[in-house]
Amino acid sequence: MPSTAKNFNNINLLSEENVKKNILPQYDLANADISQIKFKDTDKQRAVYKVQYFDECYCLKKVYYSIKDLLFVYSAIEWLYRNNIHVPRILKTKNNSRFVNYNNMLFILTPWINGIKCDYDNIDHILVCSTNLANMHKVSINFKPICGSSLKEDYSPLGPSIYKHYESLLNFSNLAYKYDDSFSKLYLKYFETSSILAKCSSNIAYSLNLNNLTKSLCHLDYVNKNIIFDTNNEIWVIDFDKCRNDYCAHDISYSLRRLLKRDNTKWDLELAISFLDLYDKILPLTLDDYKYILVYLAFPQRYWKISRDYYGNINKCNKKAFLNLLNNATNKNDYQLDFVQKFKSYIENKFNVTHKL
Repeated sequence: MPSTAKNFNNINLLSEENVKKNILPQYDLANADISQIKFKDTDKQRAVYKVQYFDECYCLKKVYYSIKDLLFVYSAIEWLYRNNIHVPRILKTKNNSRFVNYNNMLFILTPWINGIKCDYDNIDHILVCSTNLANMHKVSINFKPICGSSLKEDYSPLGPSIYKHYESLLNFSNLAYKYDDSFSKLYLKYFETSSILAKCSSNIAYSLNLNNLTKSLCHLDYVNKNIIFDTNNEIWVIDFDKCRNDYCAHDISYSLRRLLKRDNTKWDLELAISFLDLYDKILPLTLDDYKYILVYLAFPQRYWKISRDYYGNINKCNKKAFLNLLNNATNKNDYQLDFVQKFKSYIENKFNVTHKL
């Protein structure tokens, strides 16, 4: 069956009425109220429902991955739970299964965590996030998933991919001169700063010693939407769909980039150092961990991605929309460059590096 027809069929099956009828009874929740709160009809189709049963509230989620990957996610959540990290556990069905298979779609149920998502304008929230991430990594260095699950891990070097992206920026500049449209003029306006960032990122990436990078179970979407402070101000982490064994610095970098690219916290070096200092006190990072973070934060990711999508679809894309996206992606370029230069010096001083990074 073509994927579009399959997805259309799934949309009907994923109605609140069908889910209530076919899935909730397997949790003894046939009489519960249900409302769909999120739906993504992409290749990785997802749906999230809020289920209310008297005073109890649950989150029902359609996942997009295989049973083996789901068992890995279950293993990760259980491991963290048993090491005193606040995570919503995957609940059993009436038949003691951790999921429901309905028309070849997998569903999991967890408790609903009442609270507020992490506020990036609240310094206390940010620092607690750092401490919690360090604790998650520290207790998971020796993590192993249960038998029968997939082994989700990725220890790929950064160098080749960063250099490839850097080369594509140079190719895009040639296309910008060729097309000379509004998007291209804006691209060229910020090309010098962006190419300096990309070159810095690429050079340092190739100097990384992968054997000196700290490894652990990583969340890989540790951002404010997945971090909840409950009514007792305890921190909870949700949505482990992307988790895998990886470099801790990757998890840290992804989290920091989301924090630092905002208008209110735009490439705030002091904030980044405070985050890393707290992390360091729990799980000390190596020089190469810091270099990895520098590489990740230095590369002009959105500038590259938006330009790749634009020039790859230039004859059929919404040019005005892409122009706005690029403008938003580049309006903090100078702040990013200043951050990278100062962060590089900070790392050199911290580790008494005798040669410049």
